[in-house]
Amino acid sequence: MSHEAPAKTHFIRQIIDEDIAAGRMAPADVHTRFPPEPNGYLHIGHAKSICLNFGIARDYGGRCNLRFDDTNPTKEDIEFVESIEADVRWLGFDWEDRQFYASDYFERLYAAAEELIGKGLAYVDDLTAEQIREYRGTLTEAGRDSPYRNRSVDENLALFRRMRAGEFADGSHVLRAKIDMASPNMNLRDPTLYRIRHEHHHQTGDAWCIYPMYDFAHALSDAFEGITHSICTLEFEDHRPLYDWCVENVTLAARPRQYEFSRLTLQYAITSKRRLTQLVKEGIVDGWDDPRMPTIAGLRRRGVPPAAIREFCERIGVTKSDNAVEMEMFEACVREELDRSAPRRMVVLRPLKVTLTNWPADRVDWLSAASHPKDESFGSRDVPFCGELYIDHEDFVEQANKKWKRLVSGDCVRLRNAYVIRCEEVIKDAEGSIRELRCSCYLDSLGVNPDGVKPRGVIHWVSARHGVAAEVRVYERLFTTPFPDREEGNFLDFVNPDSLERLSQAIVEPALAGAAVGERFQFEREGYFCRDLDSGRLVFNRTATLRDSWAKIADKA
Repeated sequence: MSHEAPAKTHFIRQIIDEDIAAGRMAPADVHTRFPPEPNGYLHIGHAKSICLNFGIARDYGGRCNLRFDDTNPTKEDIEFVESIEADVRWLGFDWEDRQFYASDYFERLYAAAEELIGKGLAYVDDLTAEQIREYRGTLTEAGRDSPYRNRSVDENLALFRRMRAGEFADGSHVLRAKIDMASPNMNLRDPTLYRIRHEHHHQTGDAWCIYPMYDFAHALSDAFEGITHSICTLEFEDHRPLYDWCVENVTLAARPRQYEFSRLTLQYAITSKRRLTQLVKEGIVDGWDDPRMPTIAGLRRRGVPPAAIREFCERIGVTKSDNAVEMEMFEACVREELDRSAPRRMVVLRPLKVTLTNWPADRVDWLSAASHPKDESFGSRDVPFCGELYIDHEDFVEQANKKWKRLVSGDCVRLRNAYVIRCEEVIKDAEGSIRELRCSCYLDSLGVNPDGVKPRGVIHWVSARHGVAAEVRVYERLFTTPFPDREEGNFLDFVNPDSLERLSQAIVEPALAGAAVGERFQFEREGYFCRDLDSGRLVFNRTATLRDSWAKIADKA
């Protein structure tokens, strides 16, 4: 792939351009990586990093690795590995033959640790985790040297090898870097490099009982893979000196550089993996792919197109300044993409039966309806029309002023792609609830208004004889406040109790009966929806409204 000027530049691209202009590398030498920890599902914040790392490699004709930083077997699972692979592919990116694991380098990492011990730059510490925290000091007070800090090289090597051999219990020993216990940067106060974990690992099985810490493994894995630009979020800025210390003090062929950008903070969403895990474990949501979750799996199940996520990531840009992105911006990207790509269908969410009293009993008209008003390439479909229909309860009132553009008792409305009808009689049950409308149909009104008749508006409908029963799930935002993790108290106190409404009596037009899982549609006048993966049932999830209507959430709060 040739090096093409990116459509939208940012400071990281500028750094790469400077490296290329200075002759430090050719465009094809640019090598990035996306390095998730397989301890949960990816979320919308990870999507920004995926688009950034893979996008840079694509635009410069370089390479991007997918690497799992799998250094903590107590929290990792193969389920998370597989979900991450699926998410990256679904977003439209390909790591080709460059899928790696930090665990691929466990022997090399161990050798690097022994090298540091041999140089007098690492030591085995017997302090407990609580004691290590106590000795580390505070932001205003320097730390204290461990009493084990000055062990000899031979003693440290012997202890470290015994750690690997499994002779010690979890937590009894750690390997620490020997840097500076008085450093103003807490990350440099003799950070832990290895700890003992007698745990089964999803890649290496029981081969290891000591595991490297993230900062150590991450920096050296970048170097092992020849990464040129190690791009991460701003919370790792204070870790960069440790990153540099690791790659500078181990014999390596490559010296990667770390660059930080602001993470994505999306209003009305949580992107803390710990809190997302809590939502799942406590049953607040129905799994990692619940359509209310900001996980990529949840967004996919909700019906969000990958192109909308890529466009969103492009629009918000890449900066070093923390900022919160309004949910409306994300939803606008979703609507714009779906408006272009989603065929139109008619669905009645809250059915109200309409009987056409003058329609011939056995007559069925198959009416042509365009599948997209702006794109003829979508073609059309035939929609059955007969004497028994369903309209939405919300499209009828008994009395209304002239501003009401739907059906009212004694007046007319046009049915989408069909005829004009007039409501003649309202049938109610014993409690006074409306159960049926009896209407007359202007049989000569297909495509034209009858003489002297001006319909109030146009509403959608479905044939009662041909319509198909379905469940429609209407999703709202999961939280009632823009920043639930910044509010006082428990963030769960701000979960929206109305975030899911199940409409189990919906009726869809027959063309939707064979919708594929994940297929997206605009339900006319209702919003954008997609076929859910719920096996054996016809279920549709609302992806987005036709326009911004979330203000009511704030009004309820």
